Amino acid sequence: QLQLVESGGGLVQPGGSLRLSCAASGFTLDYYAIGWFRQAPGKEREGVSCISSSDGSTYYADSVKGRFTISRDNAKNTVYLQMNSLKPEDTAVYYCAAGSFISWSWSQYDYWGQGTQVTVSS
Repeated sequence: QLQLVESGGGLVQPGGSLRLSCAASGFTLDYYAIGWFRQAPGKEREGVSCISSSDGSTYYADSVKGRFTISRDNAKNTVYLQMNSLKPEDTAVYYCAAGSFISWSWSQYDYWGQGTQVTVSS
């Protein structure tokens, strides 16, 4: 069964950090571009960051640039999203997705995780 599972979400104070993990089972992430998306209540799902399968190029939304870092550990079949200097507006359910190519459009991805909640609040 092909599956992506996110973990690492939680409640954190403004200025704090979290590291999200996206682990794959049933397939190898090496060959896939990975995107992180988030969706806040009442808002559309938006792209946060993505990483290519070919050369590991990384891309970030302007809202998280300089604060978030995406990386992949192919040996662990896992992709990470390190989130620093978190702000209340980062509060959302975060999803990872795997697809054949990089895209800021979530519909272009083939596999999705179930999401992990991130809440930034004092």
